[in-house]
Amino acid sequence: MGVLDLSWTEKYRPSKLSEVIGQNAIVERLKAFVKSKNFPNMIFAGPAGVGKTTCAIAMARELYGDKMGEAFLELNASDTRGIDVIRGKVKEFARTLPLEEGLVKIIFLDEADALTPEAQHALRRTMEKYASTTRFILSANYASKIIEPIQSRCVVLRFKQLNGEEMKKFIERIAKGESLEMDEKAIEALLYVSEGDLRKLTNILQSAAMLDRKITEKSIYDIAARARPKEIVSMLRYAIGGDFIKAREELNTLIFVYGMSGEDVLLQCYKEVPNMQIDEKMKLKLMDLIGECNFRLVEGANERIQLEAMLASIALFSKS
Repeated sequence: MGVLDLSWTEKYRPSKLSEVIGQNAIVERLKAFVKSKNFPNMIFAGPAGVGKTTCAIAMARELYGDKMGEAFLELNASDTRGIDVIRGKVKEFARTLPLEEGLVKIIFLDEADALTPEAQHALRRTMEKYASTTRFILSANYASKIIEPIQSRCVVLRFKQLNGEEMKKFIERIAKGESLEMDEKAIEALLYVSEGDLRKLTNILQSAAMLDRKITEKSIYDIAARARPKEIVSMLRYAIGGDFIKAREELNTLIFVYGMSGEDVLLQCYKEVPNMQIDEKMKLKLMDLIGECNFRLVEGANERIQLEAMLASIALFSKS
């Protein structure tokens, strides 16, 4: 694998709307827009890595072909959050004449929920002023962070989380294209650590392939700096059993061996608790303590102290 190799995220990005996986209803609507060459402003809402950017680029490619560079502007709003980018790049592109009569230009703002309120209000005015020549596609993980005046001027397309079968087909496509050897446990580990995010999945798989063409469960967890589910469950079970010292040793392994942050540990605990074979009352208490600990970490408390305090609280509750 040479240094000039493409990132697999780009290499395996679908180039046509028909190649996008897991978003059939949205893809059909976008195909209809391409066919009619007439479409509204849109908000692509949904979790990361499910195809929002891919759909926008594929739609533009099918609309404009070789002239895509002249009619499609892509900006990442999280890099340029302020009002200046709206008054500058966006406005300048919007005011230029379209390529041909009856064909509008597209401005795609990725991560638009990162725009400041002032920038969003400036964007609303730009959308109104150039409505006859330009369409806007706003991509956002949280559509609720887009101001109401913009939401009312857009059709909101909600992208769904990809399921395991859809992601497995994508993994098999990459494995075939790159001649990788993977067993079922490695695939399951990849699905677990990627959490429905195809971009994250692709990057982890490419990183693992750089070390060895034979992808194992261990290599996936090592690259992702994540613990196996059983190790998280083991820590929680020691705490539930009242053995704080053993639970603390498991926590030290997660932090020092796997290099996990406090938030990483809590997120995995949050994922595993519902699947544990324990009393429902204990599950409720665990979720409550995980939530309290997460709040303290977000507020800036020391993560080691808070995680150990959480384990101590679980041990105390189980003994009472």
